[in-house]
Amino acid sequence: MVLIRNLLFMLALGFFTPLYALIGMATFPFGPKTRHKIIRGWPRIMAWVIKHVLGIPYRLIGAENIPAKGPAIVVSKHMSAWETIMLQDIFPPMVFVMKKEIHKVPFFGWGIAQMPMIAIDRAAGKDALAQVEAQGRERLADGLWVTIFPEGTRVAPGSKKRYKAGGSWLAAQTGTPVVPVAHNAGEFWPRNAFFKRPGEVVVSIGPVIDTTGLSADEINARAEKWIEAEMRRLFPHHYRGHSRKESVQA
Repeated sequence: MVLIRNLLFMLALGFFTPLYALIGMATFPFGPKTRHKIIRGWPRIMAWVIKHVLGIPYRLIGAENIPAKGPAIVVSKHMSAWETIMLQDIFPPMVFVMKKEIHKVPFFGWGIAQMPMIAIDRAAGKDALAQVEAQGRERLADGLWVTIFPEGTRVAPGSKKRYKAGGSWLAAQTGTPVVPVAHNAGEFWPRNAFFKRPGEVVVSIGPVIDTTGLSADEINARAEKWIEAEMRRLFPHHYRGHSRKESVQA
C-alpha cells in the first residue's frame, strides 16, 4: 500500500509540476501578488495529494499565534520537502528564501522563478544577507509573508545545525515580527527519501517574537531557543541520550 501511495504521489507530481511551470512562466506580465496567487494553485493541489494520497495530514498546535495582521517572517525547522509545501497550507501567502540555483531546475525552477521567491547566491558570503534584505523588503511590502529555514539545510529528526541569522537579520532591519515553527515531518517524509510513510505530522506555532529594539542575534537566539525546546517537548523520543552526549561534549 505504501508503494502504491508513493507511486500515485509521483504521478501527481510529474503531471502538475510541468503544468504549473508552464502556467507560471505565462504569468510574467503580471505583478508579483497576482503571479503568486495563480502559481499558488500548485502547492494547494499537492497539499491535497499529500494529505489524502500519501496519507500525511497534520495537526496544528498554536494556530492562535498566527498574527491576524501581517506580513510576518516564519522561522521553521527544516526536515524535508513536506514543510515547503504544507506551510503554504497553514499560513497566508508566503515566499521562501531559497538557493538561486533552483531556478535552473527544469519546469519546477522555471515556474517558481515567477512566484517570486527570495533567491540568493549562497557563495556570496556576507552579500547574501544584503540579498535577503533587499528582496525581503520588496516581498514584505507586497504583503507576502517570508519563510526561512535558519539551519540552511534539511536535518534528520533529533538533529540540529547552527541557526543562521538571515531571517532574523531581515526581521531586525524591517521591524517585522517573527513566528517560530516546530514540527516532526521528517518522521514520515525523511530527507532525500523516495518512500514516504503515512502518519500525522504535528506542527506547533510559537508565540510571536516582537522584534522591536532587538538585534538579529537576539531574534535568532529567541527563535532557536523556542523551536529546539518545543521539539524536545513534543518529540522526546528523538532526543533520548542527546543530553548526556551534549554534556560530555561541553
